[in-house]
Amino acid sequence: MPRNCPSIQRLQTGAGQGILEVMKKKQANEPKHIVNRRARHDYALGDSLLAGIVLSGGETKALRMGHGQLRGAYVTIKDGELWLINATIVGTSGVAVPEAEQTRTRKLLVKHREIVALQEAKQQGKSIVPLEMLTGTRYIKVRIAVGRGLKQYDKRQVLKKRDTERRIQTVVR
Repeated sequence: MPRNCPSIQRLQTGAGQGILEVMKKKQANEPKHIVNRRARHDYALGDSLLAGIVLSGGETKALRMGHGQLRGAYVTIKDGELWLINATIVGTSGVAVPEAEQTRTRKLLVKHREIVALQEAKQQGKSIVPLEMLTGTRYIKVRIAVGRGLKQYDKRQVLKKRDTERRIQTVVR
């Protein structure tokens, strides 16, 4: 909007100041990141890569509103293609996502050489884990990484190490 617009000038003075701030907050709609928090706890992760995802219109809108979940989701390779399995996208009252399609298998879009590299890692006994869904740009992307599953004692060692570092920091302060 142009700065010399009389309605904006009225909003910027006096009691209308709060209305202008609300209008700015609505315009600055932050992109929602859907994060798989358990992935970093359960896996020793390597390099990550971005993959596109094939979605319907309602699924896209629901993800942009932040109504998705990656808990328990994983990536597999079938017939030379990557598939995201068990990722949940839940619609709201304004966005209809049928209940049968909330956890459907969705195709991931990556280059062939990346699929070959992921397939080699899978043959070595590693897992392909979705880390987050990025909705800030025109296209929705999924960040995936190859990881080795951690055993219970590995997790305990990490927690013990963090605890000792925290104690050292408090003593230093």
